[in-house]
Amino acid sequence: MAREKKEKEVKQESLESVLWASANKLRGGVAPYEYMNVVLGLVFLKYLSDRFEIRKKQLIEEGEGFENDRDAYEEELVFWMPEKARWSYITTFTKSPEIGKVLDDAFVEIEKENPTLKNILPKTYSKLEIDKSSLGELVDLFTNKLDTTSYEGDLFGKVYEYFLGEFYTPRCIVELLVNMIEPFKGKVYDPACGSGGMFVHSAKFVQEHQGNIDAISIYGQEKEANTWRLAKMNLAIRGIDANLGTSNADTFHDDKHPTLRADYILANPPFNISDYGQPKLLNDPRWAYGTPPAGNANYAWIQHMISKLSPNGVAGFLLANGSLSTSGKEEYAIRKAMLEDGIVDAIVTLPTQLFSTVAIPVCAWFLRKNKANKGRTLFIDARQMGEMIDRKTRVLTDAEIHKIADTYHNWLKNENYEDVKGFCKSATLDEIRESDYSLVPGRYVGIDNSNEMTPEQVEAEIKKLKLELKELFAKDKEIDAKLQQILDSDD
Repeated sequence: MAREKKEKEVKQESLESVLWASANKLRGGVAPYEYMNVVLGLVFLKYLSDRFEIRKKQLIEEGEGFENDRDAYEEELVFWMPEKARWSYITTFTKSPEIGKVLDDAFVEIEKENPTLKNILPKTYSKLEIDKSSLGELVDLFTNKLDTTSYEGDLFGKVYEYFLGEFYTPRCIVELLVNMIEPFKGKVYDPACGSGGMFVHSAKFVQEHQGNIDAISIYGQEKEANTWRLAKMNLAIRGIDANLGTSNADTFHDDKHPTLRADYILANPPFNISDYGQPKLLNDPRWAYGTPPAGNANYAWIQHMISKLSPNGVAGFLLANGSLSTSGKEEYAIRKAMLEDGIVDAIVTLPTQLFSTVAIPVCAWFLRKNKANKGRTLFIDARQMGEMIDRKTRVLTDAEIHKIADTYHNWLKNENYEDVKGFCKSATLDEIRESDYSLVPGRYVGIDNSNEMTPEQVEAEIKKLKLELKELFAKDKEIDAKLQQILDSDD
């Protein structure tokens, strides 16, 4: 396990070092905000080409003559790469001033051969105001340093996070949400889908549990144009058919799925947005529990997602911990109404340092339209979980993810569930009323004092520490005496 974790760390560090080197190649020739677009296009091209070459090698080794049969590639979710779009062809132009045009032509050819990628690939390399020798050096850098086939997880989301510092939902958190709501069959929706990481892990979850990926339908929306295109690319290369709307758009002001009723919602919406255009949404029908405040979008996101749930739908999403107990008049009233209505299924507070770019404490909400446990909400305090994989980053282990998810599912089924002090509590609505409708798990689960020492154990521990201190003082005197001898001998 430790070795596997170390290997993953090396891969991640290697990716970041390559991205740092790529930024240095572009420095001075491209505006910093354009770095990501330039690099992502090349990473995507190399990823497609690397997968194509691996499949081609397999087909040649099989010796049945299918290496030029595009169906043999598509059946393995590998895009057909025209010869002039393959990385091996591109690299022959790295010393040529035509490298920008060669790259643009490559993307044009890929889109012609693969309709699912139409109009989403970059074709601006010939127009970049950059020394084309630097662009060629960037291609050489990726040839020598970037192994796209060995990286686990959402490669493109990680590149996106590196350059923009935006939310990239860590893999362990997505796996927790997916394991909790189990999106096996039906419509899956993400109103702020970013690079599409939630969908990637949902599809992976279904496949790992012997489900049929075609049994889920994916819907999403993304406000930022480049990120919307990135999500389309990210899903296309995995063979995931998704409806992300006809274009990028603001979820609150231009809902691309107005009639959608989803069976599952997975989301990590941007936290604490202070200006989401509330004045234009005052009479919005989505605000079933009350109009959210103008200065914070958290409860707007919550109610938007509730409005998208089917009669038996379930939502799992992340928000800042402040959403659990904010005392603002509008948010308090909305939270109270939601709890009285019985839609809040479970709340999980998470450990710190799970995000590399977000320092604020985070929690996971679970809402359910047709609750099994009427009049109760499950609270789980997971703040003490996780292990550090480097000085800055913590991850939830597979065992911890399963412990949280199993606790939730046992509670849902009323099987093998019991409250555990310091970890989980099934609270009644009366208990929540007594806590003034707070959703902070710590107020309900209490403190685990099972490891507290008896007075006799405390006394024994004090005696032990006294002996250890005496030994340390004795050793300290010995060292002082020896040091003094050395100093005297020098005289």
